[in-house]
Amino acid sequence: MTSTEIKNDIFWVGAIDWNVRDFHGYSIPSGTSYNAYLVKDQKTVLFDTVKKEFLDTLLLHIGQVVEPEKIDYIVVNHVEMDHSGALPMLIDIVKPEKVICSAMGKRALLAHYHRDDWPYEVVATGDSIDIGSRTIKFIETRMLHWPDSMMSYIPQERLLISQDGFGQHWATSERFDDEVDLGELMYQAKKYFANILMLYSNTVQKLLGEVRSSGVEIDMIAPDHGLIWRSHVGDIVQSYDDWSLHKCKAKALVVYDTMWHSTEMMAMAFAEGLEAEGVSVKVCDLSVSHRADVMTELLDAKAVVFGSSTINNSVLPRVADMLAYMKGLRPAGKIGAAFGSYGWGGEGVKYVAAMLEEMKFEMIDEPLKVVYVPTADDLARCTELGRKIGQAVKESQ
Repeated sequence: MTSTEIKNDIFWVGAIDWNVRDFHGYSIPSGTSYNAYLVKDQKTVLFDTVKKEFLDTLLLHIGQVVEPEKIDYIVVNHVEMDHSGALPMLIDIVKPEKVICSAMGKRALLAHYHRDDWPYEVVATGDSIDIGSRTIKFIETRMLHWPDSMMSYIPQERLLISQDGFGQHWATSERFDDEVDLGELMYQAKKYFANILMLYSNTVQKLLGEVRSSGVEIDMIAPDHGLIWRSHVGDIVQSYDDWSLHKCKAKALVVYDTMWHSTEMMAMAFAEGLEAEGVSVKVCDLSVSHRADVMTELLDAKAVVFGSSTINNSVLPRVADMLAYMKGLRPAGKIGAAFGSYGWGGEGVKYVAAMLEEMKFEMIDEPLKVVYVPTADDLARCTELGRKIGQAVKESQ
C-alpha cells in the first residue's frame, strides 16, 4: 500500500489491517483500516494515528509525502487505541509544536499514556486554527462514541474528517466509495452503525441537526475506518439519519438457539406465519449466526421473535449472550415475542420475555412455550402468532 492523495495536498497515510477478525466482540471477517490523514500547508498537520503495531506503516506512508519530523501539529480526534496507539512513539519522533484535542481528549490521553509533557492545545466546538491557506474547525461529538470524540472540518476543501463516524470495518486496497461495490459498502456501514453507534442514536441526530442548521457544506467525508466518501456523501448521511431514527422496514427476525430441535421447529413455524403476511423474514440460528450479524439485520427490522430452550432454569448460553449484547446497544421501537420448548419449568422463555420487555419491546401476546417436542397443534399456534406479529409489522409501516 502507498499514501493516497485524496484532495490537493491532503493525503491518506493510514494502515490496512487485513488479518484482524474481532473488534470488542464485533465480528469483522473483512478486516479493517486505521485511517490517518496528512495536510500539507504552511503548517503540516496529521489527523489521528494508527494502532501501535502499525507505526512503521504509518511512518512509511508519511515519509512518501513529507519527512515525519516536518509535521507541525497532530490532531487527536479520538483517543481509542486503534487511533492513538502509535501516538507516543510518533510524538517522540516528530516533536510536534502542538497536540490538538478536546478537553476530554486531553484527560483521556493523560489517563492512557501518562504524559503531561506533551504540547497539548485544547479546543472546543467552534474553535478553529489557521494552517496557511486552510482553516481547521473543530466539532466536539461527545459520546460518538467516546467522551473525547471530535471531528475536524476544513471548509476550503468541504472536507469532514469524521473519526469513527461514517466508518466501516472493511480492509480494501481501494480508498474511495466509488471504487467498490456500493451495496457491499452500505452493508459494511450499516453493520458498523448497528454494532457501535446504535446506542448513540440521539447523539447522531443532534450532530446531523447541527450540521444542517450551520449550513456546513460537505463533499467528502474521511472516516478513521474504511472507505472515504466522495460520491455518495448524501447516501451515507441519509442512512445515518434513518438508522439513528430507528426507521424500520416491513421485516422481522426470528432469532433462536435450540437443544434437540424443538425450539428450531417452532422458529420455522413462526417464520412461515410472518412470510404468509408478506413480511420479509430473516431466520438467525445463534449456533451459526454471529451476534454482530444479527444486530446488523435487527437495525432495520420492526419485529424480533426470540426463542430459547430452557437449560439450568435459564436460557441457552448463546441466547444470554445475544440478549446482553442487544440490551447494551439499545434498539428502539421494536415489536417482540418470546417462545421456546422446555422440560419441566419453562424459565428460559420467561427470561427471554422479561429481557425484551426490559428493552421496551412491544410484546405481542404471551410467551409461547411447549413441553419437550411440539405437536402439530403447537406448531399451528406458532404460525398463527407469526401471522399476528406480521400484521402488527404491516400496520406500523
